[in-house]
Amino acid sequence: MAIVDLVMPKLGESIMEATILKWNKQIGDNIAVDETVLEIATDKVDTEVPAPFAGKLVEICFQVNDVAPIGSVLAKIEVAGENNIVANTPAAADAPMPATAPTPIGEEIDSIPFVPAAPVNTAPQETGNTEARFYSPLVLNIAQSEGISLSDLEKIPGTGSGGRVSKKDILNWVAAKKSGATPTFAPAAAATVATTPVQASTTTTPTPAPSAAASSAPSTTASSPAGVVLSGATEIIEMDRMRKLIAKHMVDSVQTSPHVTSFSEADVTNLVQWRNNNKAAFEKREGSKLTFTPLIVECLVAAMKKFPLINSSLDGDKIIIKKDFNIGMATALPNGNLIVPVIKGADQLNLVGLSKSINNLADAARNNKLKPDDTQNGTFTFTNVGTFGSLMGTPIINQPQVAIIAVGAIKKRVAVIETPSGDSMAIRHMMYLSLSYDHRIIDGSIGASFLTEVANQLEAWDPNRTA
Repeated sequence: MAIVDLVMPKLGESIMEATILKWNKQIGDNIAVDETVLEIATDKVDTEVPAPFAGKLVEICFQVNDVAPIGSVLAKIEVAGENNIVANTPAAADAPMPATAPTPIGEEIDSIPFVPAAPVNTAPQETGNTEARFYSPLVLNIAQSEGISLSDLEKIPGTGSGGRVSKKDILNWVAAKKSGATPTFAPAAAATVATTPVQASTTTTPTPAPSAAASSAPSTTASSPAGVVLSGATEIIEMDRMRKLIAKHMVDSVQTSPHVTSFSEADVTNLVQWRNNNKAAFEKREGSKLTFTPLIVECLVAAMKKFPLINSSLDGDKIIIKKDFNIGMATALPNGNLIVPVIKGADQLNLVGLSKSINNLADAARNNKLKPDDTQNGTFTFTNVGTFGSLMGTPIINQPQVAIIAVGAIKKRVAVIETPSGDSMAIRHMMYLSLSYDHRIIDGSIGASFLTEVANQLEAWDPNRTA
């Protein structure tokens, strides 16, 4: 018999880890080829991990809610064969594990996408077993950004395997230090600080547990572990997993890219009237609704071809110009969270192809049926804040991209129309546009010029074109 490693598959260029949601198989269960062994989740999508071979599950390396790095061994499957260990080569080739000192099973390895770890001196520390203390890239990065010296880093109690310092440990240490408290605590406390219920600052009325409505007694004032003062009638709601991941990536993006936002407006009267005149026939012929999104995406691609720097990413001091036009479209989910499915090869699709691709992705997102590939390899993002009635917005860049555009609600307004015979007033369909871009590589001249070109493309929509 042989043992096959079931490894965490590569899920996209910006995804470094995934959370274990559920084990569909348990130790001792027989598994067929391609049968789902477990379910995992990233900040973008939930997906299933199938078995590469038929056999019997003999070991589980991560438990539910554990965070597993890409390329790590999730489980071991016993299959027919002669070798003692058979590597799952496709994933191992994508994300090889270190050849030295393999990570102990169950240890949490932290990482931050898009924020390279700064070099920090990692001299060995005596931990009682004469072994050098290990610090993950994320811990070192946080230490560097917070100005934590090596001597202070060595004093932080670790709750990871072998006493290693985890992300939670160092963040709790930093929070305690900033609050003025003595930044030392027992490892057990460090592991539970984040989930400690809010305690009242007075002892007159106990504070309810998270997710329950707080006491309405007006005399009680409470404070959270982060120092937020709560008074009066309040309700504490625990963030769900996706919201926590979205929050993290938004903070990462702002810390990575210096954001600049430019604004413009477009007269989209021709586009609106054309859609109104053609949407019924289009839906009857193609079996797909004709929304504004494919019309806008077509104009975006035309403008991006004139400004290739908009369709790029930054790797250190190297600018990577993307030749594929993969447009991500921010999509609101029924629970209020956000996901960004990607229209692959948008420049290769006609209006019918764009419409069907967009509608299929939107439906899959709303029904939680997106596949990992549906949210990968985006090169530029489009968000329609007008769907919810907003006139404009200042969106945050979807890393590792360098720009994101938002379009507002289309409103009828009185506008000045310039004609060869003179100016006149007319009621027109107007729409605001905003572009947030990474000022490290895109200056205001390029950002504003691109945004103006998008507006020009929208205004130049041919009212006589065929659907």
